[in-house]
Amino acid sequence: MNKKSYNQIAGQSTERIIGISDGIFAVALTLLVLEIRIPVLEEIKTETELLKVFVSLYPKFLVYFLAFMTAGIFWMGHSAQYKVIEKSDRNLNWINLLFLLCVTMLPFSTAFLGDYIDFKLAIFVYWMNIFLMGLMLFINWNYAYNNGFVSEGNRALMNYGIRKRIIVAQSLYFLGLLLCFISSYLSIAFIIIVQLNYAFPFVKEKSSN
Repeated sequence: MNKKSYNQIAGQSTERIIGISDGIFAVALTLLVLEIRIPVLEEIKTETELLKVFVSLYPKFLVYFLAFMTAGIFWMGHSAQYKVIEKSDRNLNWINLLFLLCVTMLPFSTAFLGDYIDFKLAIFVYWMNIFLMGLMLFINWNYAYNNGFVSEGNRALMNYGIRKRIIVAQSLYFLGLLLCFISSYLSIAFIIIVQLNYAFPFVKEKSSN
């Protein structure tokens, strides 16, 4: 088999892309909660002392919720694309693998933020993770659309909607990053609010009839 024929047949299955993507998202979501480690302190003797230790874990729970929402939103975004992406090739497969590389980094950036929640660098590392995931998802759609891999029904409408959603979301996440110069908790709270709006739209999109 020559190189040309291999390149023509490799990576044509969208089912395999969807399968590995779902698997990696499932693992990433599971690993997130493992970062909430319960401290073992021998000096804890009373219920009150144990309660204080539990309450001290609130930054971990806050960051866990943030990361779970992040993973869920990107999983939904990826799933939405593959509702209309019907074909694939090697390049699209590798774009997806690079997207999944960014997904696998989410547990690390989450743990880093949870341990150093008061530091701007930790917020920046987490935002960079979100930015790279959004960038790769945008590149994924752009490549599939420009190479005719998207189904013809509502093709132009889907293109506008997906591009706009990614660009607006990333712009809001960047605004959230800038808020860390005021307060890291304000920055995280703003990003969570943005994500909640994307998960459960508070502002309904206008119908395009």
